[in-house]
Amino acid sequence: MSIAIVYERSETDELGIKLTAEKLGITLVYIPFRKVSVKLNENGYSVKSIGKNYSKTIENVSVILNRAQSKNRRLFAANIFEAFGKYVINTSHIEFLCYSKLRTLLRFWKAGIKTPVTVYVPCDPHEPTKGGTEIHNEKEIADLIQQELGSGDVVIKPDAGTHGTGVKLAKGKDDLIMILDEVKPSIINPIGVLSQELVQKWFYDLRIIVSKEYGKLPYCHPKAMARTGFKEFRTNAALGNMVFDVDLPSCIRETATKCSETLGEKSNAWVIALDAMIDVGEDKIVGDKYLKKELDKIEPFFNAIKKVKSDETKKTNFKDWNNRVEQAFQNYKDSKAYGNISDVVQKSIERNKRKVLFHEANSCPEFWEQTRLITGINLAEPLLSCAQSIIES
Repeated sequence: MSIAIVYERSETDELGIKLTAEKLGITLVYIPFRKVSVKLNENGYSVKSIGKNYSKTIENVSVILNRAQSKNRRLFAANIFEAFGKYVINTSHIEFLCYSKLRTLLRFWKAGIKTPVTVYVPCDPHEPTKGGTEIHNEKEIADLIQQELGSGDVVIKPDAGTHGTGVKLAKGKDDLIMILDEVKPSIINPIGVLSQELVQKWFYDLRIIVSKEYGKLPYCHPKAMARTGFKEFRTNAALGNMVFDVDLPSCIRETATKCSETLGEKSNAWVIALDAMIDVGEDKIVGDKYLKKELDKIEPFFNAIKKVKSDETKKTNFKDWNNRVEQAFQNYKDSKAYGNISDVVQKSIERNKRKVLFHEANSCPEFWEQTRLITGINLAEPLLSCAQSIIES
């Protein structure tokens, strides 16, 4: 039996999984999941693109690596291939929970894991009536949020958003009402308003990886990626913030493992990325002015990375492009400023390790460039190991 990778477009992560599989001597089957038809009838199923039938190929596959980037498409893919009798990494149960920030937070909260104070209002700011008019609920929603979170800064988030899309910071009630006025039902925010207290995370947050193979205990990788920046309150790497590697204290690794277990409890094998913040508050070990100077020093190295990453030859000559991006990251990590900033983050985490708050989970994290080259974690390896563990079981 073989392993298949389901994907929308072959990006660097998918190319990296292919390259890793080749090095490990694993044969991968590729199944597109965008411009295909999925047919169900009394005779079974078929999956076809224009001119190619993947049905027989799928029959010989036992494990699916679900790398569809769209959350909705990934959830549909998991449900479809599980119905076909395949084990999917990650399972539809995990996809369903990770799809929604609120569902993820509810699982964490129920397990006693510390999260940011969260308020969900299941009401849309604008409600159309049968008569063609519109009811405005912004002020009442703002009152409900401030009733629970107070009159300070509030973060508004789309429930199913990614990469910081649509995440906004409201400073005071007028600002909150103005932001709520722009919130509309959408594919990333199906119903209502999700809000959270603003956590004083200083200038960084954490991306933590936990994986589980069949028959083994979950494993939280000891290295994490710190995503840093002072440009705004969002520190997502997708927004261009710089990244650094840090060692996780054992207590954070234990909590991260517990987080993943609450999401993957019905699954035998999985790979999950967790997002966490340290509530540093005013406990800063150095001044912001010093950090901004160090970030300025390292920015040319980071810009060199971005230049290589934007080079389209990665599609036509991936191995050569991969060598160049690896060298660019090495130059970045070898700089003195990298060591200085990484040291500050490390000391801050150690000092505030009991103040960690987990707030989100990602079932299909991007990894080939930043996570792999900063932390040394090539997610293709645990993904393939998980798949093999299912086959061997």
